[in-house]
Amino acid sequence: MSRVLILGGGFGGLSAAHALRSTLAAADEVVLVERQATFVMGLRKSWALVGSGDLAGGERRLDVLTGRGIEVVTGEITAIEPEAKAAVVDGRRLAGDALIVALGAARAPESVPGFAEHVHNVYERSSLARAAEALRSTGGGAIAIGIFGVPYTCPPAPYEMAFLVNDLIRRRGVPARVEVFTPQPMSLPVIGQAGCDVLEARLSEEGIDFHPNHQALAVEPGEVVFSDGRGRFDLLLGVPPHRCPAVAASAGLTDGGSWVKVNPSTMETRFPGVYAIGDLVEIPLANKMMLPKAGVFAESQAQVAAAHIAAALSGGTASAAFNGEGYCYLEVGRGLAMEVRGDFLAAPAPAVSIGAPLASRLSEKRDFEETRLKKWFGA
Repeated sequence: MSRVLILGGGFGGLSAAHALRSTLAAADEVVLVERQATFVMGLRKSWALVGSGDLAGGERRLDVLTGRGIEVVTGEITAIEPEAKAAVVDGRRLAGDALIVALGAARAPESVPGFAEHVHNVYERSSLARAAEALRSTGGGAIAIGIFGVPYTCPPAPYEMAFLVNDLIRRRGVPARVEVFTPQPMSLPVIGQAGCDVLEARLSEEGIDFHPNHQALAVEPGEVVFSDGRGRFDLLLGVPPHRCPAVAASAGLTDGGSWVKVNPSTMETRFPGVYAIGDLVEIPLANKMMLPKAGVFAESQAQVAAAHIAAALSGGTASAAFNGEGYCYLEVGRGLAMEVRGDFLAAPAPAVSIGAPLASRLSEKRDFEETRLKKWFGA
């Protein structure tokens, strides 16, 4: 009998757990460790912010997985022992024959002075209700969506929020102006200049001000302090800086860098039998940029890691390789969404396209969530 330990119950962890459960023998154990009792997709953050949906509508309890042959351990991971393929969870040591680390990226709002006091953190579940209420009650003025550091999870999300907030205030007749700022030289550098031109033109068409090259250093009441000046706001919705979870870094998985290092084909770390997938991983692209942090990549990486683990446990090898293909749906208001799709491992640069805004793309986005929730948790 073998045991595979999976740390993290997000996109990657859930996908890996189900892939392994369907491949391994019934006697083999698949153990999923997650500090949250429930799962909800990040795409619901935008809906919860503007009131077009809520978190609860897409929330599922992880403990239902026990009925699908996956053991769920709820608790805080305080240590990872990669050499032993083990982890300490609330004082309890768990070990396996293989280990998948899928802890995602940690938020670091404390790294920006004034963020906690003056910014509505739209990337935290616990902050969304307060942010939504502030948006509903605003009387107008400058509404800013700020990106306070890169990389961050789901790169298109802040722009989607800008579109949806703009759509909301227009329908309500609120005398406000929406703007979005980023420290990057363009909106989504990884999709290339042509793709950014399309996105930024859409922002302009909708009357949304876009401010590239704006590195926020601190936040004061009603103002953002940038590296080259200041910006005023009446309501500030922010994406905090992200970092690798400290428990992964202290375990040596980053090998001295900022994010976990893996074999980009197999997702195996420098520790044999230990794999890392999803947002805590760093995968360099041909143009020296990094693979975006997105659930669709964590999902496909999980399939690759699971295939290699299953093969190794049976004494064989696997040919599965992460191909870097991914897509997402970026809502632009008015009931429309644009599809961003590409081969991110292409050379000499990612080959990415951004489609026209269509109502059908928004339907596909909703289907994306529904299909996975049914697959992972049942009807």
